[in-house]
Order: sequence, then structure tokens, then C-alpha cells
Amino acid sequence: MGKGRIIFHVDMNSFYASVETAYRPELKGKPVAIAGDPEKRKGIIVTCNYEARAKGVRTTMPLWQAYDLCPNLIALKPNFNRYREASQHMFAILSEVTPFVQPISIDEGYMDITDYSGEYSPLQLAEWIQQRLVDELDLPSSIGIAPNKFLAKMASDMKKPLGITVLRKREIQEKLWPLPIGEMYGVGKKTEEKLTQIDIETIGDLAKLNVLTIKNLLGVNGERLHLRANGIDNSEVDPEAINEFKSIGNSQTFPFDTTDSNEIQQMLSQLCQSVADRMKAKQVVSENIQIMIRYHDRKTITRSRQLRDFVEHKDQINQIVLDLFYSHWNEEPIRLLGVTAQHLSHKEEVSKQLDLFNYEQEAEKEPLYNAIEQIEGKYGKDVFVNLNGYEQPKVKTSFQKDFLSNNQRKK
Repeated sequence: MGKGRIIFHVDMNSFYASVETAYRPELKGKPVAIAGDPEKRKGIIVTCNYEARAKGVRTTMPLWQAYDLCPNLIALKPNFNRYREASQHMFAILSEVTPFVQPISIDEGYMDITDYSGEYSPLQLAEWIQQRLVDELDLPSSIGIAPNKFLAKMASDMKKPLGITVLRKREIQEKLWPLPIGEMYGVGKKTEEKLTQIDIETIGDLAKLNVLTIKNLLGVNGERLHLRANGIDNSEVDPEAINEFKSIGNSQTFPFDTTDSNEIQQMLSQLCQSVADRMKAKQVVSENIQIMIRYHDRKTITRSRQLRDFVEHKDQINQIVLDLFYSHWNEEPIRLLGVTAQHLSHKEEVSKQLDLFNYEQEAEKEPLYNAIEQIEGKYGKDVFVNLNGYEQPKVKTSFQKDFLSNNQRKK
């Protein structure tokens, strides 16, 4: 019988605010928040420390409202370079323990310590890591210890700040199942709404539900959530996950070589739709779009664009593809076209941190996006005519991916 896995999930507490407090010790014990434009009392709260939370301040709250709740709140502009530097130091400490470290955002990551052969027990090792982060970086963290990634992630959320929680499979009925379904990792607002409509209020309700029922409701993701609710997650801690350049692409040959713009645009639209559908099925988003053009003489070129934000919808991809195409087509007859979405990330593992600069604008549009999605789900994707460059909402994680990209370049 093989040795059971031991997985840590290390989650920094109120990371941005904690980093600022580490740089400015006079802020310790005071309510601190990171917000978009504190000088003008505008913007939203991106994160706040526990002293601010005790006064009712919460992430995404308008800054003016936060001041009403906590008049002595200290609101600071974000310092991205400072947060990135602290993050890199944090992961360097984790990597001293084991090479099996998987960052999943700027302030959290998994560790597989199954083969750790040092002097400490798992609990002692977690205490040692936590103390080093405090001693060297002056940053608090919470650590979950479990036999798999999902349970470790859930465990790290159970005791904050500066908590260490062990969650064993035999304890899930007692510790995991009573939690509200909305607190389950991998369950977003839309999924939560679908589940509550069929009276799934807790993680335990989901675990006890017939797997076919949840699969019919949520597809493959429903089956995965059902397994996790029962404590089952076989995914590996993969140190190379942030460096993988997975892709989803499609190409098609024209019946005859062509220079007809209508034929070309129609073909590109079909390819973009195919790529978007496959991305949706795999629950991934992309931050790099590539086109391929093969001419009548078999000469082939590829051109790509690295994006500041993730894309996932056909309209988003099509707009980028058309721009790439018309920027690089030499007007020679075309035999084949291809569209590829590259640098893919799983939606559920994309960090939930908010983009400071775009959040408010996108939040205002959210009711519109929801209405459009509902209508398209009922009447089909072609019910709307695009008159003014409508774009679907973006997944707002540009800073997190910037951090990961920087780490990658340093290797």
C-alpha cells in the first residue's frame, strides 16, 4: 500500500494590506485597505486587513461606504512592484522545503510534502513555514494540511489569520459538509444559484446528491464538484502548471484559394466559434491568440498577440483575430486559415483578485451581461446583432498573471 499524500495549501492573509503594513510598521493594529483612488475617495476596496473587517469593511465595497463604516480607515493605493517582490520571497521560502510547489496566484500555492524527509512532523513543518514568513517578511499566513489539494484549500480557509488546520477524509462530514455551498472552492455565484434552486444549501447536500442529477445540471464540472464534496481530488501538485503552454486550435482549408473578404471573415468567424466552444467545454480562458495563414503557394505564416486580460468568448476572440489578420495579410490568395487560443488557464484556478482599473466599469455592466447570457441560452447565440463592438466581460486577473509571467521569465 502506497504512502498517503500530504498536501499543504499556503494562503497569505490580507496580502496587499499585510505587505503595506510590513513596510510601514506604524500601520500595525490600524484598519488598512487597498483601494483604487483614496485621494478622491473614489474606487472600491480591493482588500483590507482584519482590523478593517471588524468594522464591516469588505472587498468590492465602495470606498465612500467603507469610510462611513470606519472613519479612521487608512486607504492606500496599490503598489504592484512591492506585492510582486514579497510574493517571490514567499515562494522562495516554500521552495526550500520541497521542489513540488505550485503557485496558483500571487499570494497562495500548494506544496506536496509527501516525500519530505526532514526532522519535522507535517504540523511542525507548517508552523515552521508560518513562522519564517512572519520572521523574514512580517507577513501572516494560513495553512491547510490534507491528503489532496481540494481539502487543503478548504482547510486553509477555516482558520484565519495565522491559522493551521488539518482536514482528514474521515473528518469531512464533521468539518466540511456543514459549510454553505457558496463557500466551496470551485463554486461561483452562478453555480451556487443553480444548486440552491434544487435545494442544495450545504456541501453535505451536494455530497449526498445522486451524481447523475448534478451531472445533468452542471455537466462534467458537476461530477468533479460531487467528487470533491466527498473528499476526492486526485489532481497533482504541478510545479510546471504556470509554465504550460497548452492550446486549443482549429484550422480549415478553403475549397478554392480565395481573396474574398466575406469568405475569409466567415471562415474566421466559424473558427473562432469552434475554439470558443472547446474552451467553454474545458472551462479554460486564454491570454494569447494566434492566427495561421497559408497562401496559395503553401507559404505559411503565424502571428499572435499576448493579451492584458483573459478572453474566452467568440466575440472577444474574433475581434483579435480580425485585427491580426488584416494587419498581416499580404492580399495574396489564401488556401488555409487557423485560429489558436494559447496560454490557457483553468477558470477555477484563476485567481479571484479583482483588476483595480476595470472592476467598477465591468461591475456596472454585469446585469447586462447576465441578461444577454440568459437570452442567448434560450434563443441561441445569433439573437443579437453586434452593432458597436460589444465585448463579453473579461476575467480580471491581469496582475496575477503578470506575476506568474515574471516568475517564469526569471527561471
